[in-house]
Amino acid sequence: MISREKIIEKLISDGDRIVELFTSLAIPEWSSIVYFGEYEWQVKDILAHFISAEQSFIVLFDSIRISGLGVTNDFTVDDYNNAQILKLKGFEIKDLIDLFKKTRNDTVIWVSQISEHDFEKVGRHPALGETKIFNMIRMISIHTQMHLKDLHNSLPINKK
Repeated sequence: MISREKIIEKLISDGDRIVELFTSLAIPEWSSIVYFGEYEWQVKDILAHFISAEQSFIVLFDSIRISGLGVTNDFTVDDYNNAQILKLKGFEIKDLIDLFKKTRNDTVIWVSQISEHDFEKVGRHPALGETKIFNMIRMISIHTQMHLKDLHNSLPINKK
């Protein structure tokens, strides 16, 4: 099993890379569309999603840690994500970057403070189903990497 320290190192290094990427973007790139559909997600919405998802993950993980519960069977991840993105639409880019930094720091603190026993508790994750908190925490990095790949593919510089 990967150690808590390795997970924390990964969260910190991934967070630093995410901040570096988003701070390096030119203003026009922020409006590039990453996902099409009922709700179009621009680059700015991806960062907002990272924030809202990670904040929600910690609430979910803590609920599982305390009560053994997770999301309900009728939970619809797409509806939830789109609603959360709308809540952050009015934020300025700098404020989103700062909020991501704070959110990632809060995640690192939370992971560093839970007991080893809590890593083994099981609950229902919206994408993974029934699994251990440990696996859910590891999924945070995979989740962001998946969206970052799509983001990179949507930027005009990558379409030449």
